[in-house]
Amino acid sequence: MVFRSSRGIDFPMVDLAGIVYYPRYWDLAHVFFEEIWEPLCGISYPAVLKEKRLALPLVHSEATFHKPMIYGDVAHCEISVIKMGKTSISWRFRIHNQSNELCWSAIQTTVCTSMDSIGDKLEIPTWVREGLDRILE
Repeated sequence: MVFRSSRGIDFPMVDLAGIVYYPRYWDLAHVFFEEIWEPLCGISYPAVLKEKRLALPLVHSEATFHKPMIYGDVAHCEISVIKMGKTSISWRFRIHNQSNELCWSAIQTTVCTSMDSIGDKLEIPTWVREGLDRILE
């Protein structure tokens, strides 16, 4: 199973060539990443950060640009979890356009840590594991 969500490509996301400026794909990925928490874990991402004091900073990212997206396109994102270790999670992101053409894909790894002590790794909490198991490949 994968988590799916969509959003339009806005004018501020494109560069002078009229295509999505490459760092915006990571912005898009993070927007979609924030959306998974409520339906999968029963808690909003702001609450994960503010109430649970749990942080998941990005520690590694590999991406491939398959096809440019332009202003007015619709980005359809699929997110799955490739692997959950003791303290880290590897995610797969695939963004297609409205014609179902793959435009961007990435493997990203986050590490579990506390908002109060960002430098210290934490074991992934059970409630996170149980929620993300639903999109584990």
